Amino acid sequence: MSKLFDIAVIGATGTVGETLVQLLEERAFPLASLHLLAGSASAGQSVPFKGKNLRVRELADFDFAQVQLVFFCAGASVTQAYAAKALGAGCAVIDLSGGLPLEQAPRLVPEANGELLAGLPAPFLLSSPQPLVVALALVLAPLRAALALQRVNVMAALAVSSQGREGIAELARQTTELLNMRPLEPKVFDRQIAFNLLAQVGGLEEGGHALLERQLAEELKQVLALPELRVAATCVQAPVFFGDSLAVSLQAAETVDLALAARLLEAQEGIELVEAGDYPSVVGDAVGQDEVYVGRLRTGLDDPAELNLWIASDNVRKGSALNAVQIGELLIKHYL
Repeated sequence: MSKLFDIAVIGATGTVGETLVQLLEERAFPLASLHLLAGSASAGQSVPFKGKNLRVRELADFDFAQVQLVFFCAGASVTQAYAAKALGAGCAVIDLSGGLPLEQAPRLVPEANGELLAGLPAPFLLSSPQPLVVALALVLAPLRAALALQRVNVMAALAVSSQGREGIAELARQTTELLNMRPLEPKVFDRQIAFNLLAQVGGLEEGGHALLERQLAEELKQVLALPELRVAATCVQAPVFFGDSLAVSLQAAETVDLALAARLLEAQEGIELVEAGDYPSVVGDAVGQDEVYVGRLRTGLDDPAELNLWIASDNVRKGSALNAVQIGELLIKHYL
């Protein structure tokens, strides 16, 4: 009989937390017990699992000695407050908040740098990167050696679900108000998001870059093990409920072999390469799927060492919950 594990999910009532619980069921994660936890405002709610409704308990009262693995799906402040406590109880920790430094909690995308686990001590403290990095790393990992990657330029259009349930509700509310010809007062975002694009996601740091953009560059370099890679990122907020879309331009060391690039992407687990002449979109392709969709492969208009492509990925399912579950599967298979 295979070993079973006691697992806790913190932030179980959130968009990502609920999806992670769903994936634990879908993928038959070897569970002995599942503990669903949240803050006091959400404690007492229930989340469906295997035909039952599991009650969510308050995080502050939880004894981490009861479990071997903890998924942190709440905000960065929650991870910062409780991760050390979980580690002290001997638990492996997988964080989805980005609230811990790279040096403390390495970012992991199993298809791109799963071998990183072999050199880490237990108990494991790991992070699932931001969803944009999961999608990018999955696509760039099979190309990095063949292209001798030098530079990555990415323009990422983020779904409002990146802001959690509040972002989803805000887009729905704004859309309803505008379609009913009622005056609009933005709440979650700093201005109208419905039928609009916002050129900034979150606050800006010195130099005009958003924190999200800097984190994207840092996490991508670490996952790909390319510290000298040059990364330029622009993140915009799009009026889309679920699914991120990325326009990506890669600078190679020499002329790009387009056929080779396509073959490498086709062979990569977790990627769906859309044939030439077509392209993927989040609605109708990526949302609800476990694959990252890639299309519009082409070399530069005036630079044969440039490769351009388009990525569509479900930010909640693949970019957040599934990547974290895959890290957990890797841990329990080889290291726990």
